[in-house]
Amino acid sequence: MSEQPASAAPSNDASAPPNTAQPNGAPSPLDGASEAEVFEQKRVRLEKRERLNELAGEDLAGGAYPVTVPVTATIPGIREKWGGLEAEADSRSGERVGVAGRVVFQRNTGKLCFASLQSGDGTRIQAMVSLAEVGEESLAGYKELVDLGDHLFVAGEVISSRRGELSIMVDEWRIAAKAIAPLPNMYAELSEETRVRQRYLDLIQREQARVNVVTRAKTMASLRRTFAERDFIEVETPMLQTMHGGASARPFVTHSNAFDTELFLRIAPELYLKRAAVGGLERVFEINRNFRNEGADSTHSPEFAMLEAYQAYSDYRGIADLTQALVQHAALAVNEGTERAGSHVVEWADGTLFDLGGEWDRISMYGTLSEAVGREITPDTAVEELQAIADREGVEVRLPNHGKLVEELWEHFVKDRLTRPTFVLDFPVETSPLTRHHRSVPGVVEKWDLYVRGFELATGYSELVDPVVQRERFVQQAAEAARGDDEAMRIDEDFLRALEHAMPPSGGMGMGMDRLLMALTGLGIRETILFPLVK
Repeated sequence: MSEQPASAAPSNDASAPPNTAQPNGAPSPLDGASEAEVFEQKRVRLEKRERLNELAGEDLAGGAYPVTVPVTATIPGIREKWGGLEAEADSRSGERVGVAGRVVFQRNTGKLCFASLQSGDGTRIQAMVSLAEVGEESLAGYKELVDLGDHLFVAGEVISSRRGELSIMVDEWRIAAKAIAPLPNMYAELSEETRVRQRYLDLIQREQARVNVVTRAKTMASLRRTFAERDFIEVETPMLQTMHGGASARPFVTHSNAFDTELFLRIAPELYLKRAAVGGLERVFEINRNFRNEGADSTHSPEFAMLEAYQAYSDYRGIADLTQALVQHAALAVNEGTERAGSHVVEWADGTLFDLGGEWDRISMYGTLSEAVGREITPDTAVEELQAIADREGVEVRLPNHGKLVEELWEHFVKDRLTRPTFVLDFPVETSPLTRHHRSVPGVVEKWDLYVRGFELATGYSELVDPVVQRERFVQQAAEAARGDDEAMRIDEDFLRALEHAMPPSGGMGMGMDRLLMALTGLGIRETILFPLVK
């Protein structure tokens, strides 16, 4: 905080009108300011840029955008080392530092100017530019050239001000990077559209936005640690593929000029990871981007991060144990350094506490659907009977078959009742073409979906490794495609050739990284992705 109370109105160009958007849906640069206001502020700042370049003369390392500045300390580091000074008003450390940060508040008076400098993590420190320390010419230059939003380098002694605020008593300053566009009002919330479309402003202004980035980084590091502890190898597989597969989804289609062929942005890495398993990589995983040309809503994004993993000589129950460990270890990582350290209970952005600990429930899809409907539903239940239930409930199913009807009815009747993290086991064979038949229940496959907060977080299989059965499943998928199902898979001869060289019995899983962040933070998908795709 500055010498001025936090409740005081910010000076210079920090204030802005209420949040609005332009007619085309894109926020204005000041999230509500008129184009004329923004244009005038940019004009003034461009003049200051020219003045800074003139002052630098032939010094190519200086001007409005110097190559570097002599930083010797960070704002968080200064606060950690000298935070105790704040208990001793009007005291000095005796240490001179050089530090840089973004100007997010300033107040200029006659002989003394105050500025709040903000580091990338949001930590702030006060800079005090006084006539006594820098001289008349330098102080006048500061008042003329420095604006809110500029990156400013200051050097001087670390002190505590008369009001007990940790500060830098500046004896040298220079612009580190001149901001041409003005900042939005740092004391008002950005509109959601501005946060998403101009994430850089969101990161500058809002602590939660910065926390989201750190939380995601901690989560990814935790996942990799958990895999490393279990001797998994991380690999990368192609994103441009000659044939889409590995999931039931509509792909993005593009064209390679070099090869003069149609290519697909991958919808899943599964078929290539299984090729790696055939080659002898018995514990393998990948965290990377997938692309599905489908709808976008609070839980779906056309581009998203996905984790997939395969473990030889495991099955869908063993891979469920692994998935639970991955998520629970991530919860521990997110809680490090907080009052919940060591706990699996995460705090969402709205203050809700959600417990990811303990042993998670495992329920049967057919069993829970039967309970909800009030009659037994089995793999032998006729399509006509299922369609009648769907019609009665108003559940619409495109190109219905037994499996699609069962899954849609289960979502209608059961999904929203789940509160705890829950594995839903044993799916219809029609909707799971890459999954092994259940070892004891005809008509279903050894597959689970993990539901957390009412949405699907992950899916796991006992993998289908029989190339003959896999070909039969692909043929069935081709028939569905012929009926007009644009999400059905094609017959992948190269993948079948790989399976013919024998893949060991394995368990496999896939988990959306953006959705994992949703489970850990309680946020929507557009907040968990740093730069989401928006129209």
